[in-house]
Amino acid sequence: MANTNLQFKTNYAVSSKIEPFYKGGKVQISNDEKYIFCTCGSCVNVLEISTGKIVHRVEHDDQEDITSFALSCDDELLVTASRALLLKQWDWKQAICTRSWKAIHTIPVASMTFDSTSTLLATGGCDGTIKLWDVVRQYCTHNLKGSSGVVHLVQFHPDIKKLQLFSSSIDCGIRLWDLRSSQCVCVLQSHYSVVTSLSFSCDGGTVVSSGRDKICIVWDLNTRKAKKTVPVYEAVEGVVLLPKDADLSQIGVKSKGLHFITAGSKGVLRVWDAKTAQCVYTQPFVATTTSVSEEDEDSGDNPCSLTYLFHLPTSSRLATVTAEHNILLYQLPGLTTQQQFVGYNDEVLDVKFLGKGDSHIVVATNSCQLKMFELLTNSCQILYGHTDTVLTLDVFKNGSVFASCAKDRSVCVWQLDSDSGQVRCVAQGSSHTNAVGSISCSRMKASFVVTGSQDCTVKVWDLPAEFSIAGEEIHQLTPRSTEKAHDKDVNSVAVSPNDKLLATGSQDRTAKLWSLTGEGNIGLLGVFRGHRRGIWTVCFSPVDQVLATSSADGTTKLWSLQDFSCLKTFEGHDASVLKVIFVSRGTQLLTSGSDGLVKLWTIKTNECVKTLDAHQDKVWGLHGSRKDDKMVTGSADSNITVWMDVTEVELAEKQANQEDQILKQQELSNLLHEKKYLKALGLAISLDQPHTVLTVIKAIRKGENGHEVLEKMVLKLRIDQKESILRFCVVWNTNARNCMDAQAVLKVLLTHLPPEELLQYQGARAHLEGLIPYTERHMQRIGRLLQASMFLNYMWQKMRVVGAESSWGQDEEMDTTSRTQTQPLFFIDKDEGKGSSDDRQSHGDDGDSGQGEDPHCHIEDEDEEELEDVSATQKTSNNKERIENRKITKTNGNQRESQESSEDEDPEDENDQTVMSNLPASSALRSQTLS
Repeated sequence: MANTNLQFKTNYAVSSKIEPFYKGGKVQISNDEKYIFCTCGSCVNVLEISTGKIVHRVEHDDQEDITSFALSCDDELLVTASRALLLKQWDWKQAICTRSWKAIHTIPVASMTFDSTSTLLATGGCDGTIKLWDVVRQYCTHNLKGSSGVVHLVQFHPDIKKLQLFSSSIDCGIRLWDLRSSQCVCVLQSHYSVVTSLSFSCDGGTVVSSGRDKICIVWDLNTRKAKKTVPVYEAVEGVVLLPKDADLSQIGVKSKGLHFITAGSKGVLRVWDAKTAQCVYTQPFVATTTSVSEEDEDSGDNPCSLTYLFHLPTSSRLATVTAEHNILLYQLPGLTTQQQFVGYNDEVLDVKFLGKGDSHIVVATNSCQLKMFELLTNSCQILYGHTDTVLTLDVFKNGSVFASCAKDRSVCVWQLDSDSGQVRCVAQGSSHTNAVGSISCSRMKASFVVTGSQDCTVKVWDLPAEFSIAGEEIHQLTPRSTEKAHDKDVNSVAVSPNDKLLATGSQDRTAKLWSLTGEGNIGLLGVFRGHRRGIWTVCFSPVDQVLATSSADGTTKLWSLQDFSCLKTFEGHDASVLKVIFVSRGTQLLTSGSDGLVKLWTIKTNECVKTLDAHQDKVWGLHGSRKDDKMVTGSADSNITVWMDVTEVELAEKQANQEDQILKQQELSNLLHEKKYLKALGLAISLDQPHTVLTVIKAIRKGENGHEVLEKMVLKLRIDQKESILRFCVVWNTNARNCMDAQAVLKVLLTHLPPEELLQYQGARAHLEGLIPYTERHMQRIGRLLQASMFLNYMWQKMRVVGAESSWGQDEEMDTTSRTQTQPLFFIDKDEGKGSSDDRQSHGDDGDSGQGEDPHCHIEDEDEEELEDVSATQKTSNNKERIENRKITKTNGNQRESQESSEDEDPEDENDQTVMSNLPASSALRSQTLS
């Protein structure tokens, strides 16, 4: 190994993340054109357009998916609707729920919109009804019925004085509602499929509707008749009327008539002249993908299809959303691409640093498109060139040229223009007969690339010396040599630092070393054998004559290039090791696996010095920067993480913070020991750790006069501390084990603080609404517990003891009767139980499945853990009845055998007897039972 004075790496810290922020659903742009609002499961993410960062996140506490949302026209109010049939009003800048109410709809809300005054909110439900809400006075103003099925579109007329609402449902008609009379005044019926969008003219007299029936219709709202039907030959998802006073000659607008632009299943923007019904401009489609069939367009399988179209009049831009969850902004009048944001990457298959100073990363996802992110702004450039999923990438030494390969059997070479930041495809080749799953670039200069394929072959492709100045022409590559390298898929190829050697790893469990110096075919030098399963990655050391391999057998191995022997084996991953790279000048390794972990290894000591819990799924992408100061990982969980090497100073700061936390915890322990509860509670709240605060609350309640002390301590807290403890109560109340502590604190707050003061607390409404459902659940659980205990008490009161009538009810005396008597210990009152002993014996031997069950007392699965005492008690009563019945049938048997049968019957009897000692039975009865 290389002898260097380089200090080993010990840790990595997350520098930045690229996470999914949009997974489908509604998208809306703020009126000031600064933010993009989009849904992602149970939250609404707010993306700042200028920086590309998620600046706000509005999330439902109940984790229910958001079905629709609407932002008011003044950009102040955000209202969301969830599957729980709740509407929530948010101060989205603070991520605070200011109000929530029931939607009244019987099934979820499908569409929502505000009027131009931001006072009226319309909600269209899946139940075919439309509700109008006055968000200022907080009540429902209209309930409009008559639509057929899901109301997927609601939109107010831009002139609020007309008090008109437009809606559409699955009957393909556009309903016009007069809000003064709450009646549907007409139905605009000309579409034959779902109406997707409406666009109004500035004067409000004309509206253009689009549909999936491949037509757009221009309506005159004065006569309520269709003026023109324009066939657009694609399913249209969005339509926008273009402004009449702007110079849009670059996109074919030559006259002053009505023009509109459409976005749909073909994935391009097109401009139409409403008067002539002609397409006057079609956006050039930069993708080189294969043409999409008409059947795929109709079924929505085109990944490039557009789902939303917005007009941003202030900045004179258009925004579109694609089916692959990409958001693109175009600048008018030329429709030039201005910004691109990727809402969801799907499965990340590979990721590499790129550009000067590693300023960009290029990502291969489960898509035929490559995505290049600028790390500073998260702005993305989508690269089109492959026609099927891109599998892997590699970057040349200069950092501005990289290569990719895909399932379409092709290889592409790309170049980044350092001045403009644009990437273009400069070379392309296709000669493999199956998917190309691995690629490696030459290390000295950009002279060749090597590819490995599922067709078991390896190909070497020479690059032209002048390709960098080839202009717009794409150079066609031809392989210099082809070699059948393995018996199964070639999973990885790697070129040595001096460009003279090639290593390959295969699914056939072997790695091979090849010579690249010859002019003809590559020559085999040796084979590395030792892995028990397929090899995922091969990697040359940057300084030593060793090769690293990672395998599906969960190990990473180091091999000597001289004698092909295994030098070291690194074991630590619980599943396949997918990637391995050298860091710290070849003295350490980084490995990533399908267990979602990234591990840092020191080669000399064969030790794993750090495990990074990086992702929730397979980490396919792992790449180190050229300066060796950071790395990037990409996972099947669709997250991309950039990690920085933690310096000594950062480690010292982190250690200091940890020591400070330890000191505070020690101080807290001392305060609790000294019973200085007020200081302890204040310190725990300052740590902002609900569990720590809960520990203090439990300690107070366990002490002498716990309730009174707790009341005094809570009331002495500052207002901000009371706000925090109220927030913590919401968390504690979700767990049945901690609900009594939460309720004790709530009792103090609700008893001594007026409602006016409580409502002034930050997020008080949302906290109280979060407390109600769990509190109701706890009350129901306690009610069931009380019912069960009363039933058990009833059972015990009906039992009698033979020969011990005088001791009945004498709890203080113990029965000293000999344990050797053979008479039966129990009998059942004949007035109460008429069944035969055989029947009862049969019932008692049914097994555990029927023990302790009460048809009148159902205990939910979620409460089983919290009701252990009740369950044990129920088992005790049934077990003892079973034991009694067995003894009745064995009256003439040996007492010792009877005892042995009782002990062997149920291993839980010992625990059951402990629980029985707490039951309200007489001492004599207990004594004989325990015998």
